[in-house]
Amino acid sequence: MTLSVTLKLATSLDGRIATASGESRWITGPAAREQVHRLRAMHQAVLVGIETAIADDPELTVRLPGYVGHQPVRVVLDSRQRLPLTSKLVREAGRLPTVVITVQNPNDRLTDAGVTVIQVAESDGRLDMRAALTALSAFLKAHQPAALDVEPQLFVEGGGQVAASLLAAGLVDRLEWFRAPIVLGDEGRPGVGAFVLKDLAAAPRFRRVAVEAVGDDLWERYEKA
Repeated sequence: MTLSVTLKLATSLDGRIATASGESRWITGPAAREQVHRLRAMHQAVLVGIETAIADDPELTVRLPGYVGHQPVRVVLDSRQRLPLTSKLVREAGRLPTVVITVQNPNDRLTDAGVTVIQVAESDGRLDMRAALTALSAFLKAHQPAALDVEPQLFVEGGGQVAASLLAAGLVDRLEWFRAPIVLGDEGRPGVGAFVLKDLAAAPRFRRVAVEAVGDDLWERYEKA
């Protein structure tokens, strides 16, 4: 796999991305959200899981005043192709490149709407994350300008289980972590979902490279150790 992966987390101080009921707009403030748009503009693709796509109905576009640069490819991990036709991602698929990665044969419901559907292998009954990123890397390289021979950059924006799967597989190269000065408690939804570690030595490790305030929030940047 030749794909550089950045995981973005926007959480409370205790690492939660939503309340127990799923409310998440907005945990971080406008300055942090503006910075996220700048980060999107630096990547070839932006990825979310299907639960985030359904719950938040995101656009996954760069929306900055006066911005006229490229828009990243929008990617959804959707093993059963549940992405609604009414979602913003599907409605704009004819204008903005939109990819669904699944374990099923491509569904005409999505392809007829302009969505590119990529089928990959399963692993233990779930979408194989390494296979998904390998297939996405090939897609991005095939669709980048011939003169641009660079490693594709992927920006991952959620949700918690996608973050957990990537971290557990050792596929995250960088973390961009925005922390808001609020506490949501143990019933809030975690920024990183469950995964099993055999021992502490197996934990994914990162090196902090920068910390700065953005409005009322804290922006921490990490690289894989």
